[in-house]
Amino acid sequence: MPAKKNTTTLKKTPVVKGKSKPKKAKKRHGNKWKFRLIVLIIVCSVFSPLYYGKVLKSAVSTARWFHDLFIFDEYPHYEKFGIKIPRKYYVHGIDVSSYQGKIDWQKVNAMEFNGIKINFAFIKATEGVTLVDPYFQRNWRESKNSGVIRGAYHYFKPLKSGIWQARFFLQTVKVEAGDLPPVIDIEESAGLSANELIPNLQDFLNEVEKRTKVKPIIYTGYQFYKDHLRGNFEGYPLWLAHYYQPKLKLDVKNRWDFWQHADNAHIDGIKGRADMNVFNGEFEDLSALLVQKTKD
Repeated sequence: MPAKKNTTTLKKTPVVKGKSKPKKAKKRHGNKWKFRLIVLIIVCSVFSPLYYGKVLKSAVSTARWFHDLFIFDEYPHYEKFGIKIPRKYYVHGIDVSSYQGKIDWQKVNAMEFNGIKINFAFIKATEGVTLVDPYFQRNWRESKNSGVIRGAYHYFKPLKSGIWQARFFLQTVKVEAGDLPPVIDIEESAGLSANELIPNLQDFLNEVEKRTKVKPIIYTGYQFYKDHLRGNFEGYPLWLAHYYQPKLKLDVKNRWDFWQHADNAHIDGIKGRADMNVFNGEFEDLSALLVQKTKD
């Protein structure tokens, strides 16, 4: 028996425009917002101080690497300073006393030649238990006002009490946050044996550290250090004088912080000649060495 044909006609459902969007359009719209979000994150990162700090530090390091790679003179002469300056050091300073007379510290701070400028200055304050440098207070005040990082030093007399010398020094110098640590300048033994010299020197260091809450810097000559001090005072910042050399050579374990490499530099604002120094590190390292706070 033949099957009957289905004569029922299916009605088409009309499509109402504007009621729904195709799925592909929704997907494209979502991707668009994701893209905008990614772009926003990148822009915020690029323009943030943290990002720029890292980029700038990397750029400076890379530039210095290329500069050092193609310049082979390890001990170039800098005409304006009138001396040779060891390469690969980027923080420079001077040390002064009444010997330099009246200093124009604004000119000192403004001086710059081939990327080298005066970042810090060590200033003589006292000697023994009676002598105050006549230019100290002026140099101490004006160096800070000009923007030069300052530090004070005491010339140590081995035959005088280390404790009394420290107290005399601290009566003269008011150490403030942002200053370099106090310095003891030891250049003579006065005939004392190591068993006599070292404890007296330690007394000075202990007294200064107790009063200022910061470890003092030890300054001495290269040969004096090797003959009298090496092996003692580990952990104290070290400042060595060793002139007219392209490098300061010490044992690997003996780390130095400052190097007085010349005693005849021409510095704007100073009529005579001055000692020139380098710091063994970046400016950030020097900042970390500064006095962070002082005793109330």
